[in-house]
Amino acid sequence: MTSPDSFPVVAVASPVADSKPWFVYLVRAANGALYCGISDDPQRRFAKHQSGKGARFFLSSPAVALVYTERCRDKREALRQERLIKKLKKSAKECLVASTAAQVSR
Repeated sequence: MTSPDSFPVVAVASPVADSKPWFVYLVRAANGALYCGISDDPQRRFAKHQSGKGARFFLSSPAVALVYTERCRDKREALRQERLIKKLKKSAKECLVASTAAQVSR
């Protein structure tokens, strides 16, 4: 009979890997319009928008400011939040932007 101490110890990787956080974000265009998107790096994505790449939305009016970011658990949640935000009226999106500005000033 074999004792439990004689069994080799084997490390097993966790089936749930730490996933990279995703973000939903709003960018203000020069004409005042708000663009909603998702990214795992909103600052890098904003830089892409400013360079004229990444979204046709900014062809007519360039990206001027990253005005809102919301951290999400994963890409799926970010996509869900993006859909919800895109359904909002512009006034409600402006409230999101204002709430972020209020938190930063505190």
